[in-house]
Amino acid sequence: MSGKSFFVYVLECSDGTFYTGYTGDLEVRIARHNEGGGGRYTRARTPVKLVYSERFESRKSAMGREREIKKLSRLDKERLVGR
Repeated sequence: MSGKSFFVYVLECSDGTFYTGYTGDLEVRIARHNEGGGGRYTRARTPVKLVYSERFESRKSAMGREREIKKLSRLDKERLVGR
């Protein structure tokens, strides 16, 4: 193992919606989203704010958790981020 960490994150977009993704560098990824270079979904919904993240030791684990979170209802996502 390379020792690299991966993160699953939930952003709150300017329109109040949530966006979930994964990355190897959380700070850089959030900055890219806010610069309009992130996911297509967030481009028209900046600024975005980090509201939740989890750290993983492997990309595979992070991607699996990302899929789980994306399947959650809005209410369950609100609970996850502490609303």
